[in-house]
Amino acid sequence: MNQQLNRECQWVEHMKVKGQVERVLYVNEENGYSVFKVKLHDRKDLVTAVGNLISVTPGEVVELSGNWVNHPKFGIQFKVQDCRTVMPATVEGIRRYLGSGLIKGIGPIMAGRIVGKFQLETLDVIEKDVSRLAEVEGIGPKRIEMIRKAWEDQKEIREVMMFLQAHGVSTAYATKIFKFYGNEAIGILKENPYRLAMDIYGIGFLTADKIARKLGFPMDSPRRIAAGILYVLNQAADSGHVFLPHGKLVRKTMETLGVRDAQVAEQILVLVNEKKLVVDTSDESVSVDPMISATTPVYLPQFFVAETLVAKRLAALWGTPRKTRKIDVDKALEWVQGRLGIKLAAEQASALKKAMEEKVVIITGGPGTGKTTLIRAILEIYGKITEKILLAAPTGRAAKRMSETTGWPASTIHRLLKFSPAEGGFRHNDKNPIDVQLLIIDEVSMVDIILFHHLLKALPPSCQVVAVGDVDQLPSVGPGQVLKDMIASKNIPVVELKEIFRQARESLIIVNAHRINSGEFPFIRPKSTGELLDFYFIESEDTEKVQELILQLCTNRIPKRFGFDPINDIQVITPMHRGSVGAGTLNEKLQQALNPGTRFVQRGASIYRLNDKVMQIRNNYEKEVFNGDIGQIVAIDPEMQELVVDFDGRQVYYEFSDLEELTLAYAISVHKSQGSEYPAVVMPVVTQHFMLLQRNLLYTAVTRAKKLAVLVGSKRALAIAVNNDRTRKRYSLLSERITEAFREKEVDLDIYVNP
Repeated sequence: MNQQLNRECQWVEHMKVKGQVERVLYVNEENGYSVFKVKLHDRKDLVTAVGNLISVTPGEVVELSGNWVNHPKFGIQFKVQDCRTVMPATVEGIRRYLGSGLIKGIGPIMAGRIVGKFQLETLDVIEKDVSRLAEVEGIGPKRIEMIRKAWEDQKEIREVMMFLQAHGVSTAYATKIFKFYGNEAIGILKENPYRLAMDIYGIGFLTADKIARKLGFPMDSPRRIAAGILYVLNQAADSGHVFLPHGKLVRKTMETLGVRDAQVAEQILVLVNEKKLVVDTSDESVSVDPMISATTPVYLPQFFVAETLVAKRLAALWGTPRKTRKIDVDKALEWVQGRLGIKLAAEQASALKKAMEEKVVIITGGPGTGKTTLIRAILEIYGKITEKILLAAPTGRAAKRMSETTGWPASTIHRLLKFSPAEGGFRHNDKNPIDVQLLIIDEVSMVDIILFHHLLKALPPSCQVVAVGDVDQLPSVGPGQVLKDMIASKNIPVVELKEIFRQARESLIIVNAHRINSGEFPFIRPKSTGELLDFYFIESEDTEKVQELILQLCTNRIPKRFGFDPINDIQVITPMHRGSVGAGTLNEKLQQALNPGTRFVQRGASIYRLNDKVMQIRNNYEKEVFNGDIGQIVAIDPEMQELVVDFDGRQVYYEFSDLEELTLAYAISVHKSQGSEYPAVVMPVVTQHFMLLQRNLLYTAVTRAKKLAVLVGSKRALAIAVNNDRTRKRYSLLSERITEAFREKEVDLDIYVNP
């Protein structure tokens, strides 16, 4: 075959080939570049096809336009310029087509039975006389009705599908588009394809822009520029920014779109007029078209509202009297120490007094400084005077840990607020506040500005709030730096716990976490005396060797020596997503090593196997699973086109079309690990990750380890991380807004007291 292909390569500049997609090897989500294997109708061996496509799905029969190329490293490939899905014409093609997950109710086994019965007539039978499917073993009236409806849906999609494919959109995205817009899809896309980026999860601006360009939208189209501005701001939010200065927004949009600054500035004002942006000028009397400077903050509306109201609600909480009866602080302090059988350190006693005296208080400190003991003491005291006490944390794992360490029930903030799909938001809000007198929130460093806004909005003004967190950890994955800004405002009482307790000082994990946080190189014990430690550093300068060591540690060395379950107990945490020791590559390698099962579903280049450890990567309020939740795949049903993930005992169903919400979680980013603890943590520390080697990142990763932390890499990279205390600036004005809100509240209270 290679000789024949070589001959074709020499003279064929453009041709069409037809075949079935066997498997997808690689997909770049940003530009759609795909590498996949195709079984061409006139070839015995599989052919590699490459090109910038929106998506291809295993089982699809495709007609590819392009030309053969001879890649210097990978050999002969078909370079795709255009890709269209066609109906299969062979028995095997029909079987693969029906078994690919296209028709709900037909999986690979059932597809084999149906095609075995009807052969080349199969598609005609389903189209014209679906009741004949009853002749196939295992197909009853309910299954026939399900197949009939799925086939009818496919027929309705077909016209839309043909239009979309003519403009470079393949089956996976086309189905999503049709599900969202229905028969209006073509009209909406012709009018404004950039709506895709705003309306449909999984289709970003770059994909929408690609479709728009194929539809003939010019580079300087006002709709393109407006969508590009919103894209840049959303990208900034994904990086933690609440807003961007006007000058930076204009510059980033120009770079992204290749347009002039005046065009961008003009569309910013259009978006402000349409209430899709907020330009925060200090003078409220100016018109919607003010003299905007380069430093003027430009917000997406939800972030402006959240930041502004968080400050005002904190001031309102601080200024409103509590409903719980007054506590004799000294007596309570003496009583609770006897009750718990402990002697509180001076720092803890001071923090406890503040928690009893202040309406809003922040308690911060590193591991081993007694934050949990302090929470237990607060709960004991307030448990005697009110039943209206609630505990919450940003993630399910953090809430579970909080419950285990305090003995009190704790929930996630999302569940506390009770999301209602029918009502399109949280049930608890300013019109339906939570019935609570004391709220203790743990891991506040993880809470982003939007979630904190919803939480404060749902609290009655009389509620007392104790916010607990470690300000030296990484800030939230979402926009803002709530804990840092609250502390920086100097308006909210803060107690910082610094003393490491004796028992904690026996742990190298805790000792080294504090050393890292202080800018000191961690203690690394010399090679083994036989004693089992809880902190190790394995040195290697070679990144490929680091990858190999991590695989050995997870699959063999740690389970053998410490008895940890390699899937459930060991968590690889890495600074990067890309590279040989990034989360993407490590997940593929660990999946192959730890879970090489044959029962799987493939979407794009991603393979999800039965028993895989997976992570939810976006908030899904309807399913009640949230960004960072980790679970395990416990069932895959190709006929119903769904799989089931177990999240700490709760089973959640996913349609195959929604699998982009999940990613493998054998290796995760440091940000995604926040709020969780794992029996064992393994982390690469290599100079390849130079841009992300930061002290707070290393500190956060090490403090995720409960019983064992193993760092693998070079001492140089470790030293870079320890010495790099320069954290990335986040654009946020919460601290200044809190100061302003408290100042206004003081004036308001003065008027109230001295009218």
